[in-house]
Amino acid sequence: MNPKLREIAQKNQKKDLPTVRVGDNVRVTVRITEGSKERNQNYEGVVIKVKGSSINKTFTVRRVFQGVGVERVFLINSPKLEKVTVLKSGKVRRAKLYYLRERTGKATRLKEQLKRANEAITSLPKEEVPEEGKLVEATTS
Repeated sequence: MNPKLREIAQKNQKKDLPTVRVGDNVRVTVRITEGSKERNQNYEGVVIKVKGSSINKTFTVRRVFQGVGVERVFLINSPKLEKVTVLKSGKVRRAKLYYLRERTGKATRLKEQLKRANEAITSLPKEEVPEEGKLVEATTS
């Protein structure tokens, strides 16, 4: 890649976004401009495709709204993208989940991958637990 293009790409790349994987249930907050007003809108669904790399990385989110499947493509580094929250992580064995388009109702559900959910729990600070057989003073507040 041209050094000037690489410099521009690094300058415009977001660093605070979580890693989005295929099968994740995500809530995407998008900044929408209507006339002179600006507001944030949430879009919640399943990631069915991740495409591209670095500055050109996109992901497609699918949701069913009033019985109609709606898919929307988001550019990861877009300035319109406020934040991406991973709600659940699905256990999938495919890179693209296009088969969800033909399914309806409960058949569209994915098994939850507990390992990624536990990663968030283990990153929390742990309480100090005394060793077995040692006395600990109880503090009352």
